[in-house]
Amino acid sequence: MVQERLIQSCRKQGERRPLEAGLSIVIPVYNSAPVLPSLVERLRPVAESFRVPFELILVNDSSRDESWSVICNLAGQNEWLRGISLMRNYGQHNALLAGLRAARYSTTATLDDDLQHPPEELPKLVNKLNDGFDVVYGSPESHPHGFYRNLASIVTKIALQSAMGAESARHVSAYRVFRTDLRRAFDTHQSPYVSLDVLLTWGTTKFGAVKVRHDVRRIGRSGYTVGKLIRHAVNMMTGFSVMPLQLASIVGFVFSLWGVGVLTYVLVRFALYGSTVAGFPFLASIITIFSGAQLFALGILGEYMARIHFRSLERPSYTIAETAERTVSQCKR
Repeated sequence: MVQERLIQSCRKQGERRPLEAGLSIVIPVYNSAPVLPSLVERLRPVAESFRVPFELILVNDSSRDESWSVICNLAGQNEWLRGISLMRNYGQHNALLAGLRAARYSTTATLDDDLQHPPEELPKLVNKLNDGFDVVYGSPESHPHGFYRNLASIVTKIALQSAMGAESARHVSAYRVFRTDLRRAFDTHQSPYVSLDVLLTWGTTKFGAVKVRHDVRRIGRSGYTVGKLIRHAVNMMTGFSVMPLQLASIVGFVFSLWGVGVLTYVLVRFALYGSTVAGFPFLASIITIFSGAQLFALGILGEYMARIHFRSLERPSYTIAETAERTVSQCKR
């Protein structure tokens, strides 16, 4: 009888729908003061439509405009809204990690602060999550950015696929819904380099995606330039993957074979014609190529050593400076 009750209990827990215990919405904020009121206004009816407890956590990533003042005002007007302000600009994924660790409910949704991710599309992701997935991405129906920005995004996703080791990296988007319990897999993660999508793979392999509408940004400019996207891709590859080291090994092996081939050519030529290969340009080009390959490998090793160095310094992923809630009359430090 006891065993049957345990089996029934396990089945009931497995059948439990993700939103039964509530929804936490985490949004990193950077220089988005003009759009925040509209964002909150559009999010509220969507969150209410789920008929479960919900909260909105706005994480101010050291914005240069009046974003934090706007967040404090919104928190004073809405008891379901909380604000977190970081001490300096740590980056989007670090801000997301801060918000995720503060989430109270069983399901977490993340989206951008510029309304490029329409809140009205959120039910599509939640419905897909109910199909047995742990993470669901809102993959864009079309990419509203320019050619170079889209190209940089493709490069980033290739790097992310290497770091995640999952085919789902092709659908990765900042518009995502996942089970909050996944954060237990990276509770102890303390590093200045954060990629939320990679961290989620530490807790699950059940990834899904659904096509959603992505709108064009109407206010301000995106903080993600082509250069920053490429830098983010490099950080992911060297911070969460050994692929660059494997690439350096392959390059070293290929050039070693080439060196053996060149030596064989020189010896055969000397045996047949009694002379070596003439000319300084040939020798200089060989030295330059091999030196470049060595510097390439040393550069990759240097990147990994730098990350080990920063980890040894125990730099935090983020530091909270202030919080804002309706239960207090002002922002508290």
